[in-house]
Amino acid sequence: MHDDLIARAEAWLAEDPDQETRDELAKLIEAGDTAELSARFSGTLQFGTAGLRGELGAGPLRMNRSVVIRAAAGLAAYLKKQGHTDGLVVIGYDARHKSADFARDTAAVVTGAGLRAAVLPRPLPTPVLAFAIRHLGAVAGVEVTASHNPPRDNGYKVYLGDGSQIVPPADAEIAAEIDAIASLHDVPRPDSGWETLDDSVLDAYLARTDAVLDPASPRTARTVYTAMHGVGKDVLLAAFARAGFPEPVLVTEQAEPDPDFPTVAFPNPEEPGAMDLAFARARTAAPDLVIANDPDADRCAVAVRDGGDWRMLRGDEVGALLAAHLVRRGARGTFAESIVSSSLLGRIAGKAGLPYEETLTGFKWIARVDGLRYGYEEALGYCVDPQGVRDKDGITAALLITELASVLKEEGRTLLDLLDDLAVEHGLHATDQLSVRVQDLSLIADAMRRLREQPPTELAGLPVTRAEDLTRGTEQLPPTDGLRYTLDGARVIVRPSGTEPKLKCYLEVVVPVAAHAGLPAARARATELLTAVKRDLSAAAGI
Repeated sequence: MHDDLIARAEAWLAEDPDQETRDELAKLIEAGDTAELSARFSGTLQFGTAGLRGELGAGPLRMNRSVVIRAAAGLAAYLKKQGHTDGLVVIGYDARHKSADFARDTAAVVTGAGLRAAVLPRPLPTPVLAFAIRHLGAVAGVEVTASHNPPRDNGYKVYLGDGSQIVPPADAEIAAEIDAIASLHDVPRPDSGWETLDDSVLDAYLARTDAVLDPASPRTARTVYTAMHGVGKDVLLAAFARAGFPEPVLVTEQAEPDPDFPTVAFPNPEEPGAMDLAFARARTAAPDLVIANDPDADRCAVAVRDGGDWRMLRGDEVGALLAAHLVRRGARGTFAESIVSSSLLGRIAGKAGLPYEETLTGFKWIARVDGLRYGYEEALGYCVDPQGVRDKDGITAALLITELASVLKEEGRTLLDLLDDLAVEHGLHATDQLSVRVQDLSLIADAMRRLREQPPTELAGLPVTRAEDLTRGTEQLPPTDGLRYTLDGARVIVRPSGTEPKLKCYLEVVVPVAAHAGLPAARARATELLTAVKRDLSAAAGI
């Protein structure tokens, strides 16, 4: 085993085009560090519907130039088999470590395969890349990003020509082409021949951001904004200036791109502590709302003053607010969300007489809904301009929520007042998550197996009226690794994360409310139920 491991590492080293990872690997081989070599060579990073995502470093189980060159070659081979022999592939990237290198390698491989490649001019938000695919008539797009993962990670997200992320079977077909590449020496990588785009694509994207707003709406809400050390700031500021909103007050410590994300443990607005600096800024600037993007600016977080301090709204709360705003503005078309998001959207759409659809988790599914007008997911993702960007877009979502805050401000009301109205109209929909991060992935498989073999019959004293194993698929949904429990007044979904070593459980309880006076009691009841559901679900899953 030891000799075989060293031999595989040496063969990889002989092909590695990156001096940095070559040096790293050479040291491991020299030291005979079989534990670390085994961690890098006991398989390959799997290309799936999220593309690739992993820790930077040498070897097939890490993100590096060798892995990216293979991925790009596999994608190019797949596109040619689909008949796109001279199609355009547009490539974007964020400001993480190695992102620019991975983008340049992708452009070289695509060009070497006889396709055309165009690279965005600098690190830009993921939604600009998603927009560029449709705008330029590309056959595919690649975004080099690990979104809100830790600093040591990077990733590779693939879109097809419709501007939405890949879904099966394209992922498996691309993966098969990647596996078929015997040696990196077989992959032509010219030094030039691709196009570096100018700002015209970004200008076209910004011109479309205006279209999400009502031309007659007030633009008075004041914001504090954090880019979370990512690439959102310049594009968001430009979009806000075009729209005529007051200039956002920046969280300066997090305003500029920094791949080390020095002020946050995880650069994800949902993680504890990530918003602390933004809240500190809000306490002095006293804005109407706080807005945060994640590092590649496809997600948007919103915080509001609640009593004496600032509180992050849940993704489900923002999802409902944007839906109510679009309904009030007379939007037509289908409202869609993933199954892990709040059922409140279905009630809002139903009352407005609009079509409504549920999809599997991820914008790769939401973006494909026929006639989509608005789609959202509880993990802070909102698609408010599906004709322009068939993916979540944290820039246009920020514009739309700031427009709503401005409309309410003119009426002497706030986002929380509108949430109260929605609770009285449709019932208080309270959501929460039980999320368990593991070192050992077998713990997730064990929990799923335990729940399949002994499904709970009640949670928090509420009977489980229906237990579904989503691996079998349903009439509406293709198969996925997940479990859904419908209870009397609640809903639970359990699934392994697609991008992180986590087991995620999505909880929702619905408490009827007769009038505004009943809201405090309904909230207390909802909190009590969610706490009990979490406790009982943990016990049932053995986590």
